[in-house]
Amino acid sequence: MSESYIQSLFAERIGGANYGKSTAIYKFEKIKRAKRAATAAHPGVELLDLGVGEPDEMAFPLSVKALCAEARKPENRGYADNGGAEFKQAAARWMEKVCGVTGISPESEVVHSIGSKAALSILPACFINPGDVALMTVPGYPVFGTHSKYLGGEVFNLPLTAENNFLPDLDSIPADVLRRAKTLVINYPNNPTGASATPEFFAKVVEFAKANNLIVVHDAAYAALVFAEKRGVPARPLSFLATPGAKDVGVELHSMSKGFNMTGWRLGFVVGNPLIVKAYGDVKDNTDSGQFLAIQKACAVSLDHPEITAKIAAKYSRRMNRLVRVLNRFGFKAKKPKGSFFLYTRCPKRAVLGGNTVEFAKAEDFSQWLITEKLISTVPWDDAGAYVRWSVTFIAKGAADEARVAGEIERRLDDVKLEF
Repeated sequence: MSESYIQSLFAERIGGANYGKSTAIYKFEKIKRAKRAATAAHPGVELLDLGVGEPDEMAFPLSVKALCAEARKPENRGYADNGGAEFKQAAARWMEKVCGVTGISPESEVVHSIGSKAALSILPACFINPGDVALMTVPGYPVFGTHSKYLGGEVFNLPLTAENNFLPDLDSIPADVLRRAKTLVINYPNNPTGASATPEFFAKVVEFAKANNLIVVHDAAYAALVFAEKRGVPARPLSFLATPGAKDVGVELHSMSKGFNMTGWRLGFVVGNPLIVKAYGDVKDNTDSGQFLAIQKACAVSLDHPEITAKIAAKYSRRMNRLVRVLNRFGFKAKKPKGSFFLYTRCPKRAVLGGNTVEFAKAEDFSQWLITEKLISTVPWDDAGAYVRWSVTFIAKGAADEARVAGEIERRLDDVKLEF
């Protein structure tokens, strides 16, 4: 059968005439296949999935009730475009009450997004021309960089290493790259490392951006998920916009997905520099017609109840304590992060099981072995050293079931000697 003429018409940005012909299997597809194979080989054995990067529970009843009520209202049925005054106002209130960022104008400094992913895919169109450079961090979420490349731009990756507390070394950027750079994308608390930024780092970012004429995009999707240092005392998220001068150079992206168990609701907001927010809104207006107003209004109600996020963060903190204790028993040297639901650990170099030694050349090898042999799923990262990401969003109903899952991980690893 002859090849369709359509095959020759695909854009080069997605592979051109070779689109769809690659036989490469990507990381997450390998994980899916390994999970299916392990489950088939061990029917009836629970797969412990610590690779899922989304909340394990539904949105809180308060949020669902508000959505149901708003969905019944005729005035919410139409296009939202860049509107939804209630949500923008609630976002500004939340930034002040929860993050301590005052003076945000709901009219000119906030626009909703259909989730952070959508915002990261739209923002490059505001700034990136062919030949421009987007500064990104690795390991990390690649969407902004992918769309920058679509537009003819380039991506310069800054490795996140333990030696630098998983913060990018801005001083390492070559001068010729920096001259062409337009944007710097950062993400804290970080996916996948779980690392948090510091006020000092954010201050340096502001200074660096001003000195080099850069737009800063802080992807703060996990910002609200911070762990309290004292029981019963909520921790305050560290917002980039709380840094003096930050609004002069950039914007921050917030999400309802992680902090409110609303992954599928697809809502977030872009907040900060009014000129950047306006440009984002203009491009967005030519990209989508806005999120359903009933969702926006229900999320506005939710933002006024930050105790929801505090309860979710407390759950993840409790789970993280258990997971860190278990993994450290086997030599991982895991350290509980200050926020997010990710734990990032260096991989062992080999495992001894039943008298047999298995070598791991990279994190992907260890992750595949862990799924196949122990039915424990993680996500490997080999971008800046061999690490695996453990997520505490595994399925568990209550504290007792969380303890059972942690105990099951410990039991399954008990006959293995891991060498680092």
